[in-house]
Amino acid sequence: MAGERAAAAIRGLPARAAGRLPLPSLNLDALRDGFTGAIALEAGQRRLFPWLAVAFGAGILIELTATQGQPNLAAPLAGAGLALAATLALRARPVALALMLGLAAVLLGFAAAAYRVASVASPVLAHTTIAPLTGLVEALDEREQGARLIVRVIALGSLEEGVRPTRVRVSYRKAQAIRPGDRISASARLLPPPEAARPGGYDFARDAYFRGIGAVGSLTGRIDVIPSTEPLPWDLRLAAAVDDARNAVTRRITDATGGQAGAVAAALVTGKRGLISPQTNDVLRAAGIYHVVSISGLHMVLAAGVVFWLVRALLALVPILALTWPVKKIAAGAAMLGVTAYCIFSGWDVAAERSWIMTMVMLGAIVVDRPALSMRNLALAAMIALAREPEALLGPSFQMSFGAVAGLIACSPLLSARLFAGERRGWLGRSVSFVVTAVAGTLATTLVAQIATAPFSTFHFQTVQPFGLVGNALTLPLVSLAVMPSAVLGILAYPFALDQPI
Repeated sequence: MAGERAAAAIRGLPARAAGRLPLPSLNLDALRDGFTGAIALEAGQRRLFPWLAVAFGAGILIELTATQGQPNLAAPLAGAGLALAATLALRARPVALALMLGLAAVLLGFAAAAYRVASVASPVLAHTTIAPLTGLVEALDEREQGARLIVRVIALGSLEEGVRPTRVRVSYRKAQAIRPGDRISASARLLPPPEAARPGGYDFARDAYFRGIGAVGSLTGRIDVIPSTEPLPWDLRLAAAVDDARNAVTRRITDATGGQAGAVAAALVTGKRGLISPQTNDVLRAAGIYHVVSISGLHMVLAAGVVFWLVRALLALVPILALTWPVKKIAAGAAMLGVTAYCIFSGWDVAAERSWIMTMVMLGAIVVDRPALSMRNLALAAMIALAREPEALLGPSFQMSFGAVAGLIACSPLLSARLFAGERRGWLGRSVSFVVTAVAGTLATTLVAQIATAPFSTFHFQTVQPFGLVGNALTLPLVSLAVMPSAVLGILAYPFALDQPI
């Protein structure tokens, strides 16, 4: 009997406990009200706009990774139109309005990616081929031995136009008198662009597809330069002239400086990295400063900043102009022209174009009296860049550059705080305060940028750069205060033969 009473007591324990302790429950009404209030608060403070860029990128990701075959472009465009039309009837319902705008952004991102994939479609070489190649040199990147060419194919063996690649990337080792714009003929060994060596690794074939490159390889034997009987297309003439000017400036800098120092200095200005040796590349990567030799956001911002500061300072020297003209806006307009010219000179490649878009949005905000650094401007720049090149979303360059800027904007209230203010001290105290603030600010911005980009660099490159904080803290002030201003002055002096090493 005692055992039965004990068993009954144990069986009744949960019931008695349930009567004393509140059971966990899911209050859906409270969750819905909380979500609706949060969305309304974000909408009231106009902070929902950056999420449109996230939704736009989500649409691109769906198209590039989940589709099988070529989708019908009319379908996402029609869906986006219907979603935008529905927003007119949802102005009084903030949650539904936000969700409908997000759906429209997803569909527009899907449509942008679908259009991009269809517009760049070109034949890709199916197997290794050795055949005579005739084509026009679009770009030439000099190396320590030989050079690497981007050739627009005119003829490739017996392949017909519908199956031969539009462009090929080839290299040669022996010195050749070849310039961008030349029509060349040589024997080429070509193979299809290599795919990723491991799942999730760098996929060169994908990048080559979006650049219109259908084969890679090398030129063997003699390379003949054939006189062209027809004028070159205007786009090829422009690209060849710009690339020829970049090569001339690169040679000028390397010859004046010499050695690997000259190769790195030329890459800082023109973005031509072919003369940098593998050993020097390894050192730059280990120090976490390899990004300074690739034309990107750092170069665009510094070039725009130098032009902005010079124009504003020169206009401020004239009192009547400083008092009557919108000097800041004029300087921003001049900086927009300057950074556009620099982007064209740097070759207008993918990374440079994204950085140019971001810089133009920031300078445009100054012209229309808006804050230059804000998440709204960053989201707008991201959507413009992704609409132009949706495939950039999958690459480390886009992810790291926008991630770093987003981190800096988010932490800007802390980074701009003057922890070592010295207005009430003497000149020595103010000098020390200025130096300490500059050093602390450089270290803080470098740390924020590294933390923001660490997940992307670890995923894509399978490496962590522990010396990046020290390397960037020592390098960026030198690049900002000495290298880029000197580069701008040197490029302006180059046509007059007044450029000299300093």
